[in-house]
Amino acid sequence: MWRKRAVAAVCVAVSLVIAGCGDDGDSGEKKTHLKLYNDKGAWEPFFKQVGEQSKQEIGLSMEPVGYTDEPAYEAFVKASFRTNVKPDLFTWTTGSRLEEIVKAGHIAETTNLWNDAIASGDLTENLKPYYTIGGKQYCVPANVAYWVMFYNKKILDQYNLKPPTSWGELLAMAQTLKSNGVTPFYHTSILFSFVWFQQMLVGSDPELYAKLSEGKAKYTDPGVVKVMEQWKDLIDKGYFSDPGDKTEPAALMKSGKTAMGVWGTWFNTSMTQAGMKPGDDYGMFFIPNQTPAGGKTALLFESGPLCSLDKAPDREASMKYMKWWVGPTAQEKWANSRNDVSGNPKVKVTEPGLSDITKKASTNEYVLYNRYFEATPAPVLTAALDAFGAFVAKPADYRKQLETIQKAADDYWAKHGK
Repeated sequence: MWRKRAVAAVCVAVSLVIAGCGDDGDSGEKKTHLKLYNDKGAWEPFFKQVGEQSKQEIGLSMEPVGYTDEPAYEAFVKASFRTNVKPDLFTWTTGSRLEEIVKAGHIAETTNLWNDAIASGDLTENLKPYYTIGGKQYCVPANVAYWVMFYNKKILDQYNLKPPTSWGELLAMAQTLKSNGVTPFYHTSILFSFVWFQQMLVGSDPELYAKLSEGKAKYTDPGVVKVMEQWKDLIDKGYFSDPGDKTEPAALMKSGKTAMGVWGTWFNTSMTQAGMKPGDDYGMFFIPNQTPAGGKTALLFESGPLCSLDKAPDREASMKYMKWWVGPTAQEKWANSRNDVSGNPKVKVTEPGLSDITKKASTNEYVLYNRYFEATPAPVLTAALDAFGAFVAKPADYRKQLETIQKAADDYWAKHGK
């Protein structure tokens, strides 16, 4: 069903683009108003705030064009490579999807921008590898997020529970909550079905996690199988919410029916929009690893790119906007309007919990690992999302699902090399 919707969305998006060929191409005129296409429709108010500020500061206004259907969005962007309907700016993902469109020659290089931003302290070296392809940089960070455990503070307080310092303490908390009729963790079978897999694998064997994304390990290897067995054990103990529940996760957290959930720090926006107050109603903590490596904690993060096409309608204006985007005034507005962290280390995050997360993540106590969604090649990811979704509905089939993912991985790496 998902694939049928995806194909339909692609057809509609391509039809719209083809129908508009020639209507919105490069007129040769210098732009003062840019359109930023994105797959983050819920963030429209925050994009607009930044767009109003950019008009005042650099004379370039920005209008967000948000999509909520991912296949339709991807179809639009890829169709724009072949037509005159081209976005001024657009969001994308790092990893194999970015590499694909860079190698096809569609994306504007940003190496000089990165060099200048690192020299001025607006970007950091630790983000640079995720935007580097063939020794050059492309795009800039649209957002940065660390993957943490959100928790209902009042529920934990009710049972005298505090953020854990070890994996064993986390499981003990889950048992206490379960014994008192509270579902410990949020679970889903769609899109974010990979969350607990990535967390438990990177937390038990970060080297294996990295090798898996590079095709240097198999989904049927003992270490991966062990993670699935541990995950199944947690499901069997009743520690997770119904993965098919369509209730918004922030609403489940607010109601107290579910005590905790793993999300990127961007989920802070959903929590505040649900009427919860950070520090009073909810909090966040880094998830302890099962086997900390060398005293350091493996921390999952994501960074979504903001890109310009090499043949953008006004390439100079798009590059000017991206340079301004990574600066402190733009990032302060962007991060604090969404109640999230920033990729610019100069930015002061006003929410104390997020500020604490940002400070800790920048210390040498943590090692960053790219989120599974970006780290995994797209064809393998598609198979994995379906397989993990099927697994949470029927945990006994974990070996079958791993074999399915490995088949997709074998096919991919046979064509692309390791």
